[in-house]
Amino acid sequence: MGDSAMKARVKWIEGVSFVAEAGSGHAVVIDGAPEHGGRNLGMRPMEMVLTGAVACTAFDVVAILRKARQSLADCVVTAAAERAPEEPKVFTRIHLVYTIAGRGLDRRQVERAVKLSKEKYCSATLMLAKTAEITFEVVIVDGDSAAG
Repeated sequence: MGDSAMKARVKWIEGVSFVAEAGSGHAVVIDGAPEHGGRNLGMRPMEMVLTGAVACTAFDVVAILRKARQSLADCVVTAAAERAPEEPKVFTRIHLVYTIAGRGLDRRQVERAVKLSKEKYCSATLMLAKTAEITFEVVIVDGDSAAG
């Protein structure tokens, strides 16, 4: 494993609770729902996968827009995902809504950033696209906040 190697360590606590530690040294608690023996102490593993993918594409979009010298004030990406009913319950559909706020943003630049993330840079959504149909929409807000 070369420079692109990534590491993770997951240690069981009790029930279906785990502490997950990344190679960067950061840790999170992962747990299950009470009906699966959990105590709801943290995100579910598949929520982590979806959240990680959304963070990955948001990271790209912010980086690309800043490079394009767009006056970016806020970026919120939400995801609604559907999973297969049978095991393995892979993601089958993911709809992403990119709400980008700023002063005088160029819609073409924003859409270009989202497409570049989707087609070239976002390793997480590109992997999920092997099982899921990924759709997206872009909402541009002229102002300082993408809250909604």
